[in-house]
Amino acid sequence: MTDLAGGISRREFLNRLALLSSLAACYPAAILAQSRLEAKAHKQPDWLNQDTWKTLVKVQEHLFPASTYAPGAIDIQAIVYLHNTIENPAADGEDREFVLNGVGWLNDLAQDKTRQPFVALGEQQRETLLRQIEESRAGRNWLSLLLTYLLEALLADPVYGGNPDGVGWKWLEHQPGYPTPPEDKSWYRLASPVRFQHKAT
Repeated sequence: MTDLAGGISRREFLNRLALLSSLAACYPAAILAQSRLEAKAHKQPDWLNQDTWKTLVKVQEHLFPASTYAPGAIDIQAIVYLHNTIENPAADGEDREFVLNGVGWLNDLAQDKTRQPFVALGEQQRETLLRQIEESRAGRNWLSLLLTYLLEALLADPVYGGNPDGVGWKWLEHQPGYPTPPEDKSWYRLASPVRFQHKAT
């Protein structure tokens, strides 16, 4: 698989995650378990009921699966980070259009191959379809963009919606710089009068 200019390939992303996992192998499973219990108690935002975002959740879960000792896409609230970022009027409109159009391509392919939407597929079927998507330049670029947002969600300050309670930082034993940005000073609130939900509560 070829790396993409301005992005990362799926293989490179997984290689980086493997390295991070080896560095953070001692992350306490109890912390993750407690975090997952707390997340289940939170009310999900209404936009997560939309088919487009449900599909993106499944893609993110597949690209960045969780384990007992490592947070996954759900744990780092990758979908909240993605939504906050691309739905902001101050953000790159091309990214938003490309991400959402890619969901349409993926679901069209899923219907063509399996007669089911992507969210209804099993793990192996999802893998097969994503591998097929990956064969085209547009598909590789789409996956690369989603992987980039996943890494951002893992590492960004929680004020931006991902990395709740610094779960990614704790997993990596990373000490963030200070001061961290207050909610009303985050870049997209400074750039736009529109306020966005930053927590899946």
